[in-house]
Amino acid sequence: MSQLSRAIRVDRTSPVPLYFQVAQALEQAIESGELPHGTRLENEIQLADQLGLSRPTMRRAIQYLVDKGLLVRKRGVGTQVVQARVKRSIELTSLYDDLAKSNQRPTTKVLRNEIEPASGQAAHALGVPEGTPVIALERLRYAGGEPLALLRNHLPTDLVELSTEALEEHGLYELLRAAGVHPRVASQTIGARAARTAEARLLNEAKGAPLLTMKRTTYADNGRAVEYGDHVYRASLYSFELTLVGH
Repeated sequence: MSQLSRAIRVDRTSPVPLYFQVAQALEQAIESGELPHGTRLENEIQLADQLGLSRPTMRRAIQYLVDKGLLVRKRGVGTQVVQARVKRSIELTSLYDDLAKSNQRPTTKVLRNEIEPASGQAAHALGVPEGTPVIALERLRYAGGEPLALLRNHLPTDLVELSTEALEEHGLYELLRAAGVHPRVASQTIGARAARTAEARLLNEAKGAPLLTMKRTTYADNGRAVEYGDHVYRASLYSFELTLVGH
């Protein structure tokens, strides 16, 4: 019996359908990294035999995960694990921290790190007059070797010194905290739009592909605005997750 089939437990007395129990166990193994990107699964007949399930049940479980974008069927290769979608809770955290916690191996390519005059939304968000010098960052964030997000940030120049080398090795909030600046609360807007030509090229998507957007103004514990972010994420690999409580 394979390690994968040993990790799958089904409860035949449960009202939860068997195919869904198998799919959930496989999804947990993918998201935990037990089944990393590129792993090839045994064929459905072998897995069904090892688990004592019918082939249609096993096929339905696999198809469920194919439909969710976690598995892909390739002719001549079989069924493989694809890059797991990053689920991000709506909390005041950085993308780098979230990826690291979920074993997604974050890496960063810094496209721009310079001082420029604040204009438009950045000046308004940071509470400074237009033309005030601010730090302007543009970074491409990868997860598991795949481009995931294009991050544009503006910060006051007197908060922290940000070298390109440090930005490639650490998350922005980690660098802020190391400088004694503690992000405490943020105002955030989430939306969606089609990828523009330059964004599509950087994110390895087709022009017009759906992107998730996030605009965020972050405040330190003294109430000062310390960062304005304007980010886009690949909708095929990324989602926001919320927990709603009724009253």
